[in-house]
Amino acid sequence: MADTILVVDDERDIRLTLGGLLADEGFLVAQASSANEALDRLDESVPALVVLDLWMGGSEEGFSVLSHIQEERPQVPVVVISGHGNVETAVKAVKNGAFDFIEKPLSADKLLLTVQRALDFRRLSEENRVLRRRSFREEKLFVGASASMRALLNTIEMVAPTPASVLITGENGVGKELVAQTIHSLSDRASRPMTELNCAAIPEELVESELFGHEKGAFTGADRRRQGRFDLANHSTLFLDEIGDMSLKTQAKILRILQEQKFERVGGAKTISVDVRIIAASNKDLLVEIERGAFRKDLYYRLNVVPLLVPPLRERREDIPGLSQLFLGACVEANRLEPKSLAPSLVEELRNREWPGNIRELKNTIERLAITTPGPVISSDPEAEGELIRRMTSRPKDGGPAEDWLALPYREAKAEFEKRYFKFQLDAHDGNVTKTAEAINLDRSTIHKKLNELEIKTDGAKALT
Repeated sequence: MADTILVVDDERDIRLTLGGLLADEGFLVAQASSANEALDRLDESVPALVVLDLWMGGSEEGFSVLSHIQEERPQVPVVVISGHGNVETAVKAVKNGAFDFIEKPLSADKLLLTVQRALDFRRLSEENRVLRRRSFREEKLFVGASASMRALLNTIEMVAPTPASVLITGENGVGKELVAQTIHSLSDRASRPMTELNCAAIPEELVESELFGHEKGAFTGADRRRQGRFDLANHSTLFLDEIGDMSLKTQAKILRILQEQKFERVGGAKTISVDVRIIAASNKDLLVEIERGAFRKDLYYRLNVVPLLVPPLRERREDIPGLSQLFLGACVEANRLEPKSLAPSLVEELRNREWPGNIRELKNTIERLAITTPGPVISSDPEAEGELIRRMTSRPKDGGPAEDWLALPYREAKAEFEKRYFKFQLDAHDGNVTKTAEAINLDRSTIHKKLNELEIKTDGAKALT
């Protein structure tokens, strides 16, 4: 597909000359005669490159267009042209984000060479970005050795090159967005960025505008035409996160787009055709939502061409050590910390936690430990230990009176704490003394001695393992 170049100049002859020159080279050309018209064109579609005259309407209003592009479309290179050129203007343009500056009268050869260099630079930047993000995403998501994640990756590699819709389900924090990003980065659409929308984070009255865009004057505050996510995702991928929170009205419109690949902007009558691949995700059981009447059955089957279930972290505990090391290394690098390592006993403790927040919770825990531990070895988690003490000293769930052992004399309080502590740790490690010893950094002989002192009975077979 040919690249589109937007030519912005208030002189008609220059627009026609440049348009003809670029069209002869195989480019599609759009034109604008003022800054406002240029902004409208940019709202309608995103060009591959902009050729921009700085001096229009008797002033350097081209800088407002350059600023808008840098804020809203930083991936689009801008080649600036001007008949009022000087070194100061050129430097200012480049500092404000222009790829290059060409002084009028224009040389056709120089312009075409600069345009090609700018487009090549954009492609290389995008390829590098995709490769970096692909490598990090795959490593971050599939660093573990669990069979479930290897099977998931195999399915992703099969479905990614196809245009099939994908429905990703799983608990909060398991990495559904990372799965979507990995699918996109392995697809033939990876040269364009994936567009994302969290359906649960957008107010109901704004969802349609976010998805489909709106025309100027469509509602109060709509002072200009705005592209929606489907516009932005044309020839790419649209990731609809938490789609189970979308209203039935919006679901019906999504269904039509999936069927026809066409839509209208809010307040508009023009039908716009797009080529968008949909990847949806939900932490809800959509079949249950269908039974409740909260989700359309026909949309579910349209989305669920390839279903992917991302398992929770507690069901792939063998991945926890690798993920922990990955998050630790990333945190140390990002925060410029001294090199740190995780003690084996802490890694084992991390493996044994339930992780209701899944990968997100693990990542936050590792970052907290890396930042708050002063030494090179992270051997314990004070917050988890504090939670342990709170659980042992809190009022029972049945509402019965708590044993206020903190008010006992020191020796009695110490004995009571140790008894509860060792019972808790043994229960947490299924009565296995060896695992308990590794987790709490004590020798097995010391634990056996304590169990005898505190008269704690254990399963003999497990205690000896």
